[in-house]
Amino acid sequence: MRILAGLAGLLFLFAILRDAFETIILPRRVSRKFRLTTVYYRSSWRPWRAVASGMSGGFRENALAWYGPLSLLGLLALWALSIVIAFGLLHWSAGSALKMDGGAPGFLDDLYLSGTTFFTLGMGDVVPRIPFAKLLTVCEAGLGFAFLAIVIGYLPVIYQAFSRREIAISLLDARAGSPPSASELLWRYRTDPDQDDLTRLLSEWEHWAAEVLESHLSYPVLAYFRSQHGNQSWLAALTTVLDTSALVMVGFDGWCVRQAQLTFAMARHAVVDLAQVFSTRQPAEPVDRLTDAQFSQLTTRLQTAGMHFEDGDARERLAELRSMYEPYVAALSAHLALPLPTWVREQDHLDNWQAAPWKIDPAGRGPDEHF
Repeated sequence: MRILAGLAGLLFLFAILRDAFETIILPRRVSRKFRLTTVYYRSSWRPWRAVASGMSGGFRENALAWYGPLSLLGLLALWALSIVIAFGLLHWSAGSALKMDGGAPGFLDDLYLSGTTFFTLGMGDVVPRIPFAKLLTVCEAGLGFAFLAIVIGYLPVIYQAFSRREIAISLLDARAGSPPSASELLWRYRTDPDQDDLTRLLSEWEHWAAEVLESHLSYPVLAYFRSQHGNQSWLAALTTVLDTSALVMVGFDGWCVRQAQLTFAMARHAVVDLAQVFSTRQPAEPVDRLTDAQFSQLTTRLQTAGMHFEDGDARERLAELRSMYEPYVAALSAHLALPLPTWVREQDHLDNWQAAPWKIDPAGRGPDEHF
């Protein structure tokens, strides 16, 4: 029985260390289906999302926003507890070779020794008495130091990646509205006759999409970290970039089509890979975020801004481009409980930068008049 427990403890320890290595240190996507981290997030996110969905207003968004940081702390605690249990099994398999004050040592004493060793408490009331048990104690103490060092280095990396992601999303507020939309972004760039500013913007968002792809593949927990404002998110920003690139690609006169193609390719790569990371399912029904009425409203507004489609089949070509990414963003939206942006902005909706606790515009101008 003790031999089986020792083998179980050794395998459990190997599985935990491998999972922690793949999650924190290995800078690439792990395609293996069964992982402790994957099971942990699947089993905790779904009930959390279900409970939060039953809430209303700000309570719902706050509950969803808490999940990312709490789940990260919970994962670290789960790893630590699992390592303590694994070493406890190894100590017990060695015959509970402990020195203690009174009574015969048992499995709980082995767990206690493992816990005090891993967290380097050094209580001294229970100590190993044979070479193998002493070796286990030294190994666990070293592992405890290494675990603490990795955690200290891991958390800043996560929050730095989150901060870089959110800076770009905040910058999109004045450019595409809150929540963002492709038609609003193009409308606000209507005074850019040579398309230099729009080309530069799309180039910057191509790099942003690449950074989101790499950071969220390496650290998928970032996807659960939500933006400061409820009407903004990394998924909404990425979808808006795809929508904007698709509109440019269908053929506006004189627009930066080549850069739009590059940005579209990078952003689509991001949503497809991330949809695979979270094992999302294809929507049962076709996704239609742009109805005929909305398309007519969109083209009317863009034409008012001096933009015109090159030919009459823009609707069909836009639908073809949309089919390349909308099922994936819809699947991510359903899984992460993040709303997708609309193609056409609500005209009476203020941007986040316009909001204030006092009267924000003595002149009485509407949102569009600022641009």
